[in-house]
Amino acid sequence: MSHRTARRPALNHNSRLTPHGRFLLVQRVADGQPAAHVAKELGISRTAAYRWLRRYREEGPTGLVDRSSRPRRSPGATTPQRVQQVLHARQHHREGPADLSVRTGVPARTISRIIARAGWPRLWELDPITGARIRAGRATERRYEHASPGDLLHVDVKKIGRIPDGGGWRADPGQTREVHNTGRQRVGFDYIHVAVDDHSRLAYAEALPDETGQTCADFLARAAVFMAAHGAPVKRVMTDNAMAYTRSRAFQSVLGRLGAKHLRTKPRHPWQNGKAERFNRTLQEGWAYRCRYTSTADRTAALGPWLDFYNHLRRHSALGGHPPITRCQQARG
Repeated sequence: MSHRTARRPALNHNSRLTPHGRFLLVQRVADGQPAAHVAKELGISRTAAYRWLRRYREEGPTGLVDRSSRPRRSPGATTPQRVQQVLHARQHHREGPADLSVRTGVPARTISRIIARAGWPRLWELDPITGARIRAGRATERRYEHASPGDLLHVDVKKIGRIPDGGGWRADPGQTREVHNTGRQRVGFDYIHVAVDDHSRLAYAEALPDETGQTCADFLARAAVFMAAHGAPVKRVMTDNAMAYTRSRAFQSVLGRLGAKHLRTKPRHPWQNGKAERFNRTLQEGWAYRCRYTSTADRTAALGPWLDFYNHLRRHSALGGHPPITRCQQARG
């Protein structure tokens, strides 16, 4: 054998046979069936079949389990002394892999892997004078979040097409021919106004016929009542720069009655209102396109029950697997 040690069989989660299927292969061959015929039945090559048979004879049932592809020995691996040299140079000089490569003689890509394996922060996370970590990296950074329910309410509008009577082509493919024969059927759009509390992710939504300033103002008033009733009195409201929010006197009047400050997202920075944007996606997946509705009225009627499920039962990953209402209850407590 050459100095390069052979690798073990790779750990392959896309393998055609599971350990149970491999044991089935062994049983059939043990019952007298030819290995080549069994391999064809199970959809694998004869080489793979003989490999599993050999491993079963040598190791028993444990030989049918996938192994790591990591080699038993790595003669070309960077020595611990070189690793320490690289880390010491990084700590002392606070330079990138390219500059450290000149100092240590270790390739820059190897230096990058050494620093990553050590779990050290990147240079932009460090104070350039003291070297202390002053910024969180992307992997450990938490999204911003206000401290209490009601501190910030994200408001947005999502436009979705109305459903023609009968459900349209999604519910009945035959309706496509009828539309072509009678002319294009214009059904218009519904405007889904949404409000999401920044701290608790408590959500409120309505399907409305437009997105004018008066409609947005009336929606905000009803959303504020809903939030206050659930322990999230609105103190700030964040919207994009649509004229219905920025130039509507009715919308500003509602803000004044609430005593809430109006925050606007920076142009071309939709992620600043990201909680509303993400809720829009969840709303589409969980309600708007979840099933085949036969009419717009049926879809609208399903919005309220879905919101109750979202707020009271749906597990939210950003809340530690708890539904949004639990954070409002904690604040009340």
